[in-house]
Amino acid sequence: MRTLARIYRGELHIDFVGNRRRWFTFSAVIVTISILALLVRGLNLGLEFKGGVSLEVENVNAVTVGEVRTALESAGFPDAKVQIVTDLSGREDVRVETQELVTDDQTRLKDVVGGITGGEVGEFDAVSATFGSRVISIAIRALIIFLIAVTIYISFRLEWKMALAALAALFHDVIFTSGIYALIGFEVTPETIIAVLTILGYSLYDTVVVFDKVLENVSERGERHTYVALVNMSMNQVLMRSINTSLTSLLPVGSLLFVGSFLLGATTLREFALALFIGIAVGTYSSIFLAAPLLAVWKEREDHWQKMRRRIARKGGDGEYAARGVVDADEDPAEVAAAEAAAVARAPRKRRRRR
Repeated sequence: MRTLARIYRGELHIDFVGNRRRWFTFSAVIVTISILALLVRGLNLGLEFKGGVSLEVENVNAVTVGEVRTALESAGFPDAKVQIVTDLSGREDVRVETQELVTDDQTRLKDVVGGITGGEVGEFDAVSATFGSRVISIAIRALIIFLIAVTIYISFRLEWKMALAALAALFHDVIFTSGIYALIGFEVTPETIIAVLTILGYSLYDTVVVFDKVLENVSERGERHTYVALVNMSMNQVLMRSINTSLTSLLPVGSLLFVGSFLLGATTLREFALALFIGIAVGTYSSIFLAAPLLAVWKEREDHWQKMRRRIARKGGDGEYAARGVVDADEDPAEVAAAEAAAVARAPRKRRRRR
């Protein structure tokens, strides 16, 4: 409880930037795994993207997915996808999706599914593959416009290096989320695309909050600390805010996912809620452990902050936001002056006498 209270008051001194190698290594590993999963396994695209037909029949005989799949394979439909879905009223249906079929094959598929489930067979729902390509095209255009607008806004509101660090975090989130879908085999639907675009906005919000605090500390304390120390300071100050924001977002999304879709059977919400849940968690991680340390490493290479680091080192300080503390804005100016006066001064150089 004391630790939580210290996090809430911003009194912790976690060295986020000092441990950047851990965060960068972890991110590099999961991004590599995600890319390999996308290349090897690929995404499990839904019917809306691949095109085909779907049939949904009430599961009167309470058959299992395996029984339906076996019957379909015997009838010559080995690639058919079978799902058991339950609506809010408790009715259980068998959903079968397959590629586009000619009229005779459609009739044969209806007979097989209706015979094994015992339900009344309705009409097929057909989706053209052009619909999926159109959705992907619109999503890509929306993503490009979004990234351009974000880059321009952050560059003018904060600075361009912060914009690039935020974009790096966004690409990390998209690749990581896509990799999880490829590894586990979650179905990608249009709802998934909408959720991914939504989580990009959330991840960006969390990153901008951190960067705005960094900019504020640079303005107020930039003459007393290195940029690394200012980033660490800012991260510790907004850590509780990031945690609270993430929890308040994950709890309702988690309820929507686990209670709504799994327990109550609202499967239409599953794809949307699943992408949101994964994306919010990944976005929180990237804003704290990736975007901010990346910005600190980049900014520390500037001449101004290199000179600042050397000046602070000459005064006897390390300029880091370490456990022994730094000066806060609310502290007494007299104590600040005393602390600075107590710093170890550099010995004066001896002047050579002129002969």
